[in-house]
Amino acid sequence: MNINPFFKNKGPYTIDKLLKLSGIENKENFQKSKISDVRDLSTATKDNITFFNSKKYEELASKTRAFFCITTENLKTYLPNYCNKIIVNNVLLSTAKITEIFYPDSVTDDFDLTVKDISKTSFKKKVKFGKNVLIGKNVKIGKNCFIGHNSIIEKNVVIGNNCSIGSNTIIRNTIIKNNINILDGCVIGKKGFGFFPNKEKNYRYPQIGVVIINDNSEIGCGSTIDRGSMSNTIIGKNTFLDNQIHIAHNVKIGDNCIIAGQVGFAGSSTLGNHVMIGGQAGISGHLKIGNNVQIGGGSGVIKNVSDNTKVMGYPAKNLKNFIRENK
Repeated sequence: MNINPFFKNKGPYTIDKLLKLSGIENKENFQKSKISDVRDLSTATKDNITFFNSKKYEELASKTRAFFCITTENLKTYLPNYCNKIIVNNVLLSTAKITEIFYPDSVTDDFDLTVKDISKTSFKKKVKFGKNVLIGKNVKIGKNCFIGHNSIIEKNVVIGNNCSIGSNTIIRNTIIKNNINILDGCVIGKKGFGFFPNKEKNYRYPQIGVVIINDNSEIGCGSTIDRGSMSNTIIGKNTFLDNQIHIAHNVKIGDNCIIAGQVGFAGSSTLGNHVMIGGQAGISGHLKIGNNVQIGGGSGVIKNVSDNTKVMGYPAKNLKNFIRENK
């Protein structure tokens, strides 16, 4: 099953054709094995191609089930013997090109031409809605839901029961579970900020994931949640976000978290359960924040944070040390 049930996979491709289409030299003259999808290290299976670009993920690399992996000469020894190594200079750029071959519709995010006024759809009798509400194709909405004025539920959205969507909100490529409040002015499920700088034209990384918001959560006014690139962006159960929060692609936030206003998360960071973050804090990318962590307002977190820890400052450090140094 695809991580995004909404984007159509154009595969399978033989490995030699896939490499040729992406401009990667087939140095090992691989046999014509069929590749059904591109996945990350942890979810890839034997008929998938994956990628490994940082020693930070060596444990996942050693356990991957993929038979083909895009990597570098320096990292190839961490992969299992059965995994065929495709050696390149730029792992992420090569992976982006292959992902685009499988999912060509995932690169751009043009506005949805399929939308109709909700009064002209089957939802008009089951949803309470304001003025100028638009609904796209492949949308499902549960019982007892509200949608505010000037909101657009674009194609590929699932909304559960007892949900309230505020005014001036745009949602696409998102799965919203039950009993969820999304307040005014949110943008959820658009593509993330993923590209490779180039002097003439920046190369966009396809964003093939979705946003998943679990039961009993609330998303504050003016917040933005990007869909995942190679995995999904996930908000846990009973997690409350304040206003003007940005969550980048692939971020995973646990259950029962409380996050104050104007906090920003860079891509692919993971938060445990019962995490509390003060306003205007920043969380760098690819970090692991443990369970029961408290992060003071205005902090800059640039390293992993262990369970049951309180940190503050920039760079964020143990709260007792921060107070001692700033008396």
